[in-house]
Amino acid sequence: MRLIFVLFLVAGVGLAGVAVMMAQGQISQFQAERDHLAEMQQNAPKLGDVVIARHSMKYGEHFKAEDLAVIKMQANAIPPTAFRAVIAKAGTPEAEHAVFLEGETKSRASMRTVTGREVILSDRVTKPGENAGIMASLPDNRRAFTIQVSSTSAVSGFLRPGDLVDVYWSGTINGEPVTKLIDTNLKLIAIDQSTDPDRSNATQIARSVTAEVSPEQVAALTLAQNTGNITLSLVGLSNTEQVSQIEINRDELLGIQKQEAKKVEKAEVCTIKTRKGTDVVETPIPCTN
Repeated sequence: MRLIFVLFLVAGVGLAGVAVMMAQGQISQFQAERDHLAEMQQNAPKLGDVVIARHSMKYGEHFKAEDLAVIKMQANAIPPTAFRAVIAKAGTPEAEHAVFLEGETKSRASMRTVTGREVILSDRVTKPGENAGIMASLPDNRRAFTIQVSSTSAVSGFLRPGDLVDVYWSGTINGEPVTKLIDTNLKLIAIDQSTDPDRSNATQIARSVTAEVSPEQVAALTLAQNTGNITLSLVGLSNTEQVSQIEINRDELLGIQKQEAKKVEKAEVCTIKTRKGTDVVETPIPCTN
């Protein structure tokens, strides 16, 4: 009996030792996983709040706070003009990045088509109480200037609000027909009477375009329209090259070279005048210097 008891005791101690070793291994594994998870959380990108639309909105559609929501987004991927809060108290740091202030009753309007769950940007919506239109898209010290165009002078029907164009003037200088680049990268804010960049009739031939310009450019473009013809050239989205001054006349276009008139020096002639009765006769004589 004592031998059996001793054998059971030894077996029990052995099993206990094995159990302790297994527990230590399991604990070590849990600690390793815990440390790995903590390291991943520490190295994970930070998240920030961003305001999105709960549903799709058309151009010019008004919206209020209940039409918006806040989600988390990778902080370094949040656009600079994105709203961070739907409502904030006036005078707080959060108010600078909020769509509405506490107590605000006026709605805002979308200046372009917005899809559901799309991030709301401050430069794509109007201020509270404003309607979407030209005035809502004009920055400080900028003006809206309308240019009369046709299918041949406005890139057919391919222009949309938001496009950039170069402006060429064609007229007469010193009796010679000339075409000259007078302005570059003008931003269009309206085509005819539409400021909607997602307008469905995009292929319709425009009769006028409205550009965002400075007061000085208003004067220059007004003079250009009154003294010649204006043609627009669409600038590509990926264009980064600065266009230098361009001017071409008819002779340069056709490769005509004007011949300079050669000056022919006349030989000096000396004469002597003599009177014969009532007549005066000039007689050539050698010139003496």
